[in-house]
Amino acid sequence: MTVVETRYAVPGWGVGEIWRANGRLVEHDFRFGRTGPNDGSDPLVERFRAFLGGREVDFSDVELDLDWATPLQRSIAETLRAVPRGEIVSYGELAALAGRPGAPRAAGAFCSVNRFAFVVPCHRVVAANGIGGYGDAGIEVKRRLLALEGVVL
Repeated sequence: MTVVETRYAVPGWGVGEIWRANGRLVEHDFRFGRTGPNDGSDPLVERFRAFLGGREVDFSDVELDLDWATPLQRSIAETLRAVPRGEIVSYGELAALAGRPGAPRAAGAFCSVNRFAFVVPCHRVVAANGIGGYGDAGIEVKRRLLALEGVVL
């Protein structure tokens, strides 16, 4: 299975998310921990549901369409996928681990356009002086995602 993108929109204060995985829409309501609609036939969608339910899920076997990415962006994506659940790295650390020490802005720029939420877990990347941003979803969604993994910031 190859994922072209997973995108989400958060209506209001992180209440719900709408995902597109393998062409199927998936909705998750953080208030009640419910996910739907899905007929259960898409294993990737089920893995997203499990992740959002707080269970440990491995996405390392999910192939990504990175044809658009530069070599540095590919390296950042691969490096970030290796950051274990429950751990965080700074943008500077991510850049250094990807082979480009001194390029934290490049790491941040990649995270800001990350098409593969959860599969490339940008929520695990923080600023040197705090939690950092999380795009349109906002910091509170980032905090909730980290909390699912036992990280409290």
